[in-house]
Parts: sequence; C-alpha cells; structure tokens
Amino acid sequence: MSHKALDYESINENVKRTQYAVRGELYLRASELQKEGKKIIFTNVGNPHALGQKPLTFPRQVVALCQAPFLLEDPNVGLMFPADAIARAKHYLSLIPGGLGAYSDSRGIPAIRKEVAEFIGRRDGYPSDPELIYLTDGASKGVMQILNTIIRGEGDGILVPVPQYPLYSAAIALLGGSLVPYYLEETANWGLDVNDLRQSVAQARSKGINVRAMVIINPGNPTGQCLSEANLREILNFCFRENLVLLGDEVYQQNVYQDERPFISSRKVLLHMGPPISKELQLISFHTVSKGYWGECGQRGGYFEMTNIPPKTVDEIYKVASISLSPNVPAQIFMGLMVNPPKPGDISYDQFIRESKGILESLRRRARIMTDGFNSCRNVICNFTEGAMYSFPQIRLPPRAIEAAKKLGKVPDVYYCLKLLEATGISTVPGSGFGQKEGVFHLRTTILPAEEDMPGIMESFKKFNDAFMEEYEDHRGYSRM
Repeated sequence: MSHKALDYESINENVKRTQYAVRGELYLRASELQKEGKKIIFTNVGNPHALGQKPLTFPRQVVALCQAPFLLEDPNVGLMFPADAIARAKHYLSLIPGGLGAYSDSRGIPAIRKEVAEFIGRRDGYPSDPELIYLTDGASKGVMQILNTIIRGEGDGILVPVPQYPLYSAAIALLGGSLVPYYLEETANWGLDVNDLRQSVAQARSKGINVRAMVIINPGNPTGQCLSEANLREILNFCFRENLVLLGDEVYQQNVYQDERPFISSRKVLLHMGPPISKELQLISFHTVSKGYWGECGQRGGYFEMTNIPPKTVDEIYKVASISLSPNVPAQIFMGLMVNPPKPGDISYDQFIRESKGILESLRRRARIMTDGFNSCRNVICNFTEGAMYSFPQIRLPPRAIEAAKKLGKVPDVYYCLKLLEATGISTVPGSGFGQKEGVFHLRTTILPAEEDMPGIMESFKKFNDAFMEEYEDHRGYSRM
C-alpha cells in the first residue's frame, strides 16, 4: 500500500533535514522534568519576560487602551492612565479603521512605517524611506521571507557565521538552499577575518555552489561580540566585490554591555562609504521588539528595511507579504512605541527612562557575573558577553567524557548539557546546535535569569561542572584550567 501524503516516509525531505536546537532535545527533556516536578531554569532561549523581566509600563498602557478602546470613553480613564498614553492610544486607533481586530496594509500601517523610518534616520544620520520598510511578525518572519526570495534551489548558498543562530541553518535547509559557513575566531573574541570569508566562498564555488548572500549577526548570537566600524567596512567591501546581498541581523542593537564598540548599523557605515558602493550594495536590515530592554518576545513584532533593492523586486516581496494579508497589528503598535518612545517633558518619560536604564544596567552586571562565573570553573573558558543576551563558554571535555557520550550515541556537548540539566535544572543549548569547530565544545545560556538569582545559578553550575570534570578527567595527563 502506498504511503499517504502526511506519512513520515513521504513528507518533504527539507522538513526532515531542518533542525532547531534551541527547542530541541534539551528543551524537550527539560519540559519532561518540569512536568515531573523538578524546578527548571530555562536559559535556552532569549525570552526575557519568562525569566522575570518586567514589561515596560508605557507601551503596555498604550496597547491596553488600543485593545480595549471603550476604556477611552470612561470618564475616569485619566485616573487610571497617564495623559500621554491616552493621547498615543487615540493616535494609533485613528490610523487603523476597525481597530486592532482589522487587517492592516500587508507591509504594515503606513504611519508606523514612517515612525520606523524616522527612527532609522535619527540613528544613522541618513534619511530612510518608509516604502522600503516592511513590518513583520518578529524579525524571524522577515528573515524567512527574504531568504525565500533569494534561495532558488540547493545550488544557491548563504554565507552564515559559525557559531550561528540556528534560525539561519533551519531556514536555509527548509528552503532547500546550501549553508556556507564562515568561522568566527574564539581566541580573537569571536572576531571575523575577511580572508576566512574569501576561503569559504572559494570552497563553496569549487563545489558548484552559487554564493548569493552573507549573514552577519551584530551584536552576535550566540557569541555576544560587537562588530567595529572598521570590521563592518571590511564586510561591506567584501560583499560588494563578491556581488553578495548583506543580511544584517541587528535585533540586539540595544543590548551592548561595553563602551569600546557601541552598536553601529551596517546601513550607516554603507551610506557613509559613499558611491559606488553606497548606491549599489544590496542590504536588508532586521530589528524586533523581542530583544533590547523591551523583551516583548510574545508580541511578535519586527521589521526589515531594504537598501538598494530594485523596485520590481520590492514589488515581488510585497506580493509574497500580501499572501499573509497583514502582520500582527498590536505588535505593529509595539514597534511604533519602540522607535518613538516618550520624549523629555512627557508625563511618562521619567518612568520610561528609569525602567529601561535599570534593565540595561542589570544586564550589564549579569553579563559580568556569568562570564566571571564560567571562567572560575575547571576546563571552562568564556569570552566576555559584549552584547546580545548570551554567554557561550567553551567546555574542554575530557577524553573519557567524549567516549562516554559516544557509547550512548550522543554528541559530547549534548551529553554534558543533559547531565547539567538532570543535576541542576539549568536548561541550556549545546554548542553543536549553533555550529563549532571540530573537536571543540560549547554551550549557550542566556544572561537573563534575575540578577539576585545569578550567583546561586553560577554556584550550582560550578559545583556540577567541577564534579563532572573530577569524574571524567584522567589525572595522569589531562590538564586542568
């Protein structure tokens, strides 16, 4: 009897090839343990509110009023909500015939796209065109849409940093393309060497792969590094010479925990370089309300901006966007509020600044606590988290631990992370889920647990790790760090 269309044997092979480690084996096991009553600390995903970060007050007030517009008719509304939140809610509702329950333009509400363009103009010092900005259900949806536009088949390659956020490897596999890795150098604080890029492209082309685009994640996920202006200029020149589209994943641009390399957008550097590159290099930039001090992951709000993309291609991208009818409308309002927050003199300004600054300052301290904690452990090395929301320590696994993992059919860092989970309840993601050099092992954890809980979490990790190393080290020859 022939297989039915949705029998496993006959479903799309690209679906089977797709892997997403952030919600993979470790997460599933953690969920099982949680059901059994074990306390689990889910540090596997950058989900700030799930780990205790409080929502910013002003945007929640505005969206609450937009969701329940009858409150605006209540004579006591001014006792419950500040005047600037009321005014902003009325403004957004005036832009949306039918309110939040109605579809918007498939590209997003025009006035909110204009707010995004004005934000980009202030950030970069160059004007932005709202017609080239599309609002999306989180940055991930935008990434998927653009990759879908670029990838025509398995002969098309996308340069992706390794380690990388597995959205890229998963999306490329699902769309039937080829991932072309370029390795970040851990000993140089996860720096990028253009010579390695050239080598990656040459190797791919020798295999018949047509490299069409390059991904950068700035600040890095999972590695946390911030790219310098000089580094960005090198990357842009490389893409220009190789005729590549640059995909700039800049969702962590608010999350910077050092002062030497503040965030600078790829677009700003590109436009500052001048013609011909500023007029010809194709660039797509992504941002979201899920990260930064907003952390509104569940709202699913994002955007992408297109630079130097031909009008006919923009029309095709619009056509595909229109198939989904409309991005999430409440999330579009969150995006408008993110790019146009309270200003000095507004009633809510002081509270907004106090809340947002408090979150970022705490994240900076937590980044230091976690880095120092990892570096105090045996056989663990960790670069400082300069930005984003993660630490990515290298775990120097003893040969006996690697052998024990292989006997169980496990990748060594998966084995280590499962042991960590069972012993401590700390749910992480093995480095193999992000890509890493052969024979080198890592894990990724967020820096998002509450600051007051962080010392205890790191003490628990250290106790487990040092006992693990004690169990598996061959003391006759294996070095301790």
